Amino acid sequence: MERVRVLVVDDSALVRKLMSTMLTCDPEIEVVGTAPDPFIAREKIKQLNPDVLTLDVEMPRMDGLTFLENLMRLRPMPVVMVSTLTTAGADVTLRALELGAVDFYAKPNADLAASFGDSAQELCAKVKHAALTRPKARTTVRPLEVAPRLTADAVLPRSQAPGSRGGSPIIAIGASTGGTEAVRVVLEMMPPDAPSILVTQHIPAAFSGPFAARMDRCSAMRVCEASDGQPIQQGTAYIAPGSHHLLAMWDGAKFVCRLHDGPPVNRHRPSVDVLFRSLAATAGASTIGALLTGMGDDGARGLLELRQAGAATLVQDEASSVVWGMPGAAWKLGAAPEMLPIDHIADRLLALAHHPHHGAKRA
Repeated sequence: MERVRVLVVDDSALVRKLMSTMLTCDPEIEVVGTAPDPFIAREKIKQLNPDVLTLDVEMPRMDGLTFLENLMRLRPMPVVMVSTLTTAGADVTLRALELGAVDFYAKPNADLAASFGDSAQELCAKVKHAALTRPKARTTVRPLEVAPRLTADAVLPRSQAPGSRGGSPIIAIGASTGGTEAVRVVLEMMPPDAPSILVTQHIPAAFSGPFAARMDRCSAMRVCEASDGQPIQQGTAYIAPGSHHLLAMWDGAKFVCRLHDGPPVNRHRPSVDVLFRSLAATAGASTIGALLTGMGDDGARGLLELRQAGAATLVQDEASSVVWGMPGAAWKLGAAPEMLPIDHIADRLLALAHHPHHGAKRA
């Protein structure tokens, strides 16, 4: 079986060793080399022809963003950024995703004894999925096998009857790998008076605030990181904090954001399934749900629950997705009747909000 060939680029010898050790735990991955800076990395890319690059940001002689920009122009290849979980690290990482990086991974440290297995599993999964984003699909790469996962039941029991609250429509969006850019494309196309939008993007806690601030700068809507009890209002988009599930709940006379620190669902907190389930139970047919690019299947069952509650639903198409895992799983479940490229999704969401045409509920 052909293995995914990885080149690790980082100025820290300790980090290079840790990353290499974690990657070589997976028999489907081969670390073909390491490099302490972009100049050496450039030569090793020519010599070794790796499938995937893991790339640090702060390095001597040339920073990672400059190298990434040059690489994507001259020799596009899958890149997983290695980031620090800080505000500054979040801003740089989001810029790297704009420049073409496939995904990001929190930089390991020397105190990994307690979490080494989980960290290695996460890194290997990201690298293997990055390899699949190459123009020529690598059919030999299989998804990482994982233990059984919790469902949305762990946070919010499924309602026996769909929600029927009237009023203004609410748009709900879920995304993961590649989603920071996909969400940006959607929010950039929204007018300032667009329906309220709730976004669950798989993202570390340190990144969700800077991500919301970045989206606020590029959208005519107001974009903020959601807070508990915050009223859901037209013209505002609410980003789930990276440490909590985001739910929409009815509070007497209005919908409000509720944050829940329950266990990860589908290995994620925030989970898209939790957001979608909360809207199926409260807003029902007043919801428009969209599932964008992402690894795994979080949100697929939740989108089906929304459709069964009478909501309009759609997914991003495979061609424009970085990873067609989540939207692909939803499509195969029959959770959405429409599949659209990312550039068309904002217009369709607005059209559905202004002229609802919800399909019949499905058993």
